[in-house]
Amino acid sequence: MARIELWNGDICDLEVDAIVSPAATSLWMSTGVAGEIKRAGGDVIEFAAVRQGPARLGDAIVTPAGRLAARVVIHAVSLERDRRTSGPAIDAAARSAMRRAAELNLTSIAFPALGTGIGGFPLDDAARIAVEAVRDELSERPSSIEHVVFALRGAAAYEAFAKGLTATEPVSSRSLLGPSATGEPS
Repeated sequence: MARIELWNGDICDLEVDAIVSPAATSLWMSTGVAGEIKRAGGDVIEFAAVRQGPARLGDAIVTPAGRLAARVVIHAVSLERDRRTSGPAIDAAARSAMRRAAELNLTSIAFPALGTGIGGFPLDDAARIAVEAVRDELSERPSSIEHVVFALRGAAAYEAFAKGLTATEPVSSRSLLGPSATGEPS
């Protein structure tokens, strides 16, 4: 089973096979996490994305990663043209990104908090949806993905995704009894 972890920091600094960029249907990378990825990796990322657009909501588009340590950028189309989003859009975009990574036989992928910045989607809901989509994709089909990182900025995002991980954890991997009466872990 793939390892899923949280990391508090800039997604652009991660040495993974793919980083996910939140994208609008136009695929322009002007603001938010997408803008940061473009500034760190270079205009080549945006040029390659826009040439493949416009994209449908829920799709995932792959481009080179420019100067980033990652091999590719997967643009998860989770925002409408007006840059708003919804739960179904976040779910579909996260699933599409995971499928594209698997198609490319990548072993590691990093996600930001999709839709929570300019998309205006509630952080707790976005975390639960994204984590659930990633877990489902990992369990539903064979995949080369061994490591998923949710790269987050700040305590609120980190806490929301920690809750999302706990809430979506498969029952078989949780302790059903909790701590033992002796205080030792069960």
